[in-house]
Amino acid sequence: MQHDLLKTSRAFSGYSVNDIAKAQAFYGETLGLAVSESNGLLTLRLAGGNNVLLYPKPNHTPATFTVLNFPVESVDDAVDTLTKRGVAFEHYDEPSLKTDARGICRASGGPVIAWFKDPAGNVLSVLEAD
Repeated sequence: MQHDLLKTSRAFSGYSVNDIAKAQAFYGETLGLAVSESNGLLTLRLAGGNNVLLYPKPNHTPATFTVLNFPVESVDDAVDTLTKRGVAFEHYDEPSLKTDARGICRASGGPVIAWFKDPAGNVLSVLEAD
């Protein structure tokens, strides 16, 4: 048995959506990603050669955690741009997680980050990478 069988595999992640057409419009037009559709499945072609598979699921329940993170140079600029495209950012007011009026979290001990949802309710983020 090969112990490194998966080490060279070009792995990718995936998650479900409840409406492929809405997802294709959101990811392709609103977010401006390269999206392809084949056999009712969407492939998001991300920078660096990474792909994410989106698949339809009639009884889809959105994940309660962030499924896709987009590192950006400036979260402020990304929030401005995406808000103009109709993206609504999430607001949190919890003891360990607070966002400002624009939905940006700056003091979590982690990176500057802002969360938003796709049409299926899955949580995505833009964050400032080191």
